[in-house]
Amino acid sequence: MPPRRSYDQYCSAARALDLVGDRWTLLIVRELLAGPRRYTDLHADLPGVSTDVLASRLKDMERDGLATRRRLPPPGAAYVYELTARGRALLPVLQALGAWGEAELGERRPTDAVRAHWFALPLLRALEGEGLVEVRLEEGEFHLRVGAQEGPVYGDGPAPGEADARLVMDAAACEAIARGEVDLPDAVRDGRVTVTGDGTLAKALREA
Repeated sequence: MPPRRSYDQYCSAARALDLVGDRWTLLIVRELLAGPRRYTDLHADLPGVSTDVLASRLKDMERDGLATRRRLPPPGAAYVYELTARGRALLPVLQALGAWGEAELGERRPTDAVRAHWFALPLLRALEGEGLVEVRLEEGEFHLRVGAQEGPVYGDGPAPGEADARLVMDAAACEAIARGEVDLPDAVRDGRVTVTGDGTLAKALREA
């Protein structure tokens, strides 16, 4: 592989951008925070990225120790990409970037792609404690592992097991939370988000 481009500046921010400053890299990290993903799944959930660019970014991430590639055992027998501990450590970076970018969201544009699980990180920022949360939106379902210190922090589809809380909301409520216009507890109190479940997280939301 060609050598990695560098800003050649003795600055930790510049060194970090040497690794993750290229277009698409941090969005690939966002997708891999859901756990191991096949190349085809990554391409489907990153609308607009070319196959060549995605393959190049994944190779860069492998070289730089942010992700690894492995073959699943039969009957899967497919290759998947997953974050290393170094790559997963970018979660708070993405969360800070997402919080900073809330003001830039505005109303959804007709050309904007959307996936249900793209709301996972904003909702994680809105939740405290630990537990498994299932979220149902008009666009689909996903689940969050609130407070997880390792492994995936979210995933597509219903929760794998008994959820501590289940949240149901429409697109308008979820987008308002993602834009920082309303807090999740306020949305629950206003009836814009329905909370069910007997876990600590569900009780905390209902009592906030």
